[in-house]
Amino acid sequence: MKYLQNSSTRSLPPTSAKGRVSVLFLLFLLLNLATLLSLRFGSQPLAFDELLSGTGTAYTIFLYIRWPRTVAALLAGGALATAGVLIQAVLNNSMASPNVIGVNASAAFFALLAVSLFPGKVPLAPAAFLGALITALFIYGLALRAGLSRSSLILAGIAVSSILNAGVDAISLLFPDESIGSTAFLLGGFSGITIKRVGQAVPFLSVGFLLALFLAAELNILQLGEESAISLGLSVKRTRFLATLAAALLAGSAVSFAGLLGFVGLLVPHMARRLIGRDHRWLIPASALLGASFVLLCDVLSRILFAPYELPVGIVMSLLGGPFFLYLLLRGKRRRVND
Repeated sequence: MKYLQNSSTRSLPPTSAKGRVSVLFLLFLLLNLATLLSLRFGSQPLAFDELLSGTGTAYTIFLYIRWPRTVAALLAGGALATAGVLIQAVLNNSMASPNVIGVNASAAFFALLAVSLFPGKVPLAPAAFLGALITALFIYGLALRAGLSRSSLILAGIAVSSILNAGVDAISLLFPDESIGSTAFLLGGFSGITIKRVGQAVPFLSVGFLLALFLAAELNILQLGEESAISLGLSVKRTRFLATLAAALLAGSAVSFAGLLGFVGLLVPHMARRLIGRDHRWLIPASALLGASFVLLCDVLSRILFAPYELPVGIVMSLLGGPFFLYLLLRGKRRRVND
């Protein structure tokens, strides 16, 4: 027993501000490395000396393909990871994420619905945000009113996600002309992305991330339990609603230009907690940095694994995230048995 206690303390994240700043700095360096790799490598590697000239084929590829793609992957990864942290805090469930409880699928459904029914009239970002918000509030309502257990919430989210995915498939069949490119959208990826398309989501992403940082201290209090949080003067309903709103802004906006990227909001927060702890004032920026790096590196892999052919980055992420999800299930089962 003593050995187990000693071995577990070795893996504890830093508790001092200096240690956490060091972790954030290392994650920032990792993000810079991932960004350079994303700009440099692909089906056709680019030399940085060619880019400095400002002319030629390499510069054109950089300006219209690599740069928009890198910015999109960076923003989508940071947004989905932060949304995962928020949803896990709201539902008090470490296995919740935008992908698992149907938030991503809802954002995709409303985005494709807007494109199909109002082509060229409704921007994707607000439509995706509306869909994400509706499903996030619905799942939160189930948790609040029905008193579902943690595992039941996950199953309810999976059921909602299945229904919404069926709706997405139906839209693609009923409006084939308007839904051109929906297959790539459903798989998730950044092929053909433009700065203009990403720019439409930036205001929503900015508000969502700032709101998440604003709520960080309140989310720490919420971790103590609802009764303790209320006794400390926290408005639990307000905090959960605002956190749900921020998660919907982040997840919906990311889905509007990146498609259905799975497991970022599930995998990255767990990794970040191991590195920096459970204090949301540090966990939120750490998750954003790590999520951005993770998606960038997965996107680089999707480009170079079978070059000159390219895999949708969503496939690569699912291959990594699926085993991790099974690991969480098995670990949770072992803990219940040991307890």
